Amino acid sequence: MRYFFHIAYQGQYFSGWQKQPGVKSVQEVIEQTLSKILKSPTAINGCGRTDAHVHASQFFFHADIEKEIDFDLLFILNKALPYNIAVFDIIKMEGKPHARFDAVQRKYDYFVHTYKDPFLSTQSSFYLLNHLDFDKMKAVVKLLPQYKDYRAFCTHPDKYEHTLCNVMEADLFVNAKGDRLRFHIASNRFLGKMIRLIMGKILMVGKGELSFEEFESELITLKPSKLSLPAHPTGLYLSKVTYPYLNLEPRPEFIHSTQGIEWISI
Repeated sequence: MRYFFHIAYQGQYFSGWQKQPGVKSVQEVIEQTLSKILKSPTAINGCGRTDAHVHASQFFFHADIEKEIDFDLLFILNKALPYNIAVFDIIKMEGKPHARFDAVQRKYDYFVHTYKDPFLSTQSSFYLLNHLDFDKMKAVVKLLPQYKDYRAFCTHPDKYEHTLCNVMEADLFVNAKGDRLRFHIASNRFLGKMIRLIMGKILMVGKGELSFEEFESELITLKPSKLSLPAHPTGLYLSKVTYPYLNLEPRPEFIHSTQGIEWISI
């Protein structure tokens, strides 16, 4: 029987979702814990991959469990997993739906704060920046749904069959003080480090290091006009995953209103 697991995790102490030799991953921790509880090796398949130190306020994986579950697996799994991984729902599925290949939309949110705050250090990316031009940043964000090929915003584009992404939503929010930002984007798929590269370019626009025309030229020519490093991984959240047959609201509420902040669409 196939089950979907609805979870969230803080990624700062993990080397990403995907299991890799010699590093601690979210997938490996869950597989080891689940296998121990079920007393049988249990492989899991996630809805995607997140980079090292990236969070997920909503994430799904599926597992095939042949044995009858005659105990409270949700309770026991949450007790056994570390504090930074939470399981919200375990859903019995009909047939063989796939957590990764069946997802039709993924949403991400990227948080930035521009003043040093020890309480935000694991939730948001710190950039000591003043006088960002929010209007120009908003203008380039509005370009994103108008284009489909994101080759210029990918670290290794040639490893993909294609670099087309159907970006359905893109927006930029700021708090009333203008010292905290939230970049929101939704697409059917994302490329390697795509969001962090886009965020890095948005910050360059805000600082006056990249023009609107240069940003758009990357979407048109599919080549970077100016090189930049990806934005920091901390502050990036996979925040919503949608399936044709499953559309659950994320359980963590802070993703849109951290500490009671009202985000203003600029």
